[in-house]
Amino acid sequence: MRRVNSVLAMLIAALFFVHAALGGFQLMGVLPKNTLMKVISEIMMTLIAGHVLISIKLTADTVIALKRSGAGYFRENKLFWIRRISGFALMFFIISHLNIFGKDNGSPARLQPFGAPELISQILLALTLALHIISNIKPLMLSLGLKSFKELAIDAMLIAAVILLFAGAGFLVYFIRWA
Repeated sequence: MRRVNSVLAMLIAALFFVHAALGGFQLMGVLPKNTLMKVISEIMMTLIAGHVLISIKLTADTVIALKRSGAGYFRENKLFWIRRISGFALMFFIISHLNIFGKDNGSPARLQPFGAPELISQILLALTLALHIISNIKPLMLSLGLKSFKELAIDAMLIAAVILLFAGAGFLVYFIRWA
């Protein structure tokens, strides 16, 4: 089950980067709204739902094992809880993202009003996503059988940083266009 969850996480990450790049172009007004973005988003949401369900099951199994052992070791398991809490928080920001960008108001240039609260929620989405990815990269690489993951992780983070910088610029351009 952990292996399936890892594969789902990798697929989500790949689709996220495509989504972020296309979204950046769309927010800057370079690309019109298109069905490819909608299809990618729907596939990604389906994969996220699977990832969430498996993660809930694995977390429940862990909590049950901790209770049976009689020793929770909360302080020693902080990273475990950071991973779970950041994933849970991410759900709130994904719902916010869907609320902001998932609605079609018929306008090709602007999706819907985008003010400071929307910008803040999307910045928090990016920060929460970064925390979730960074805290989970090592177990993900291990579960995929990659023993020497330091160089691969650094390359992946560089690619992610460039794409996220571009998507962030798209949000900023979009915000300025609404101001």
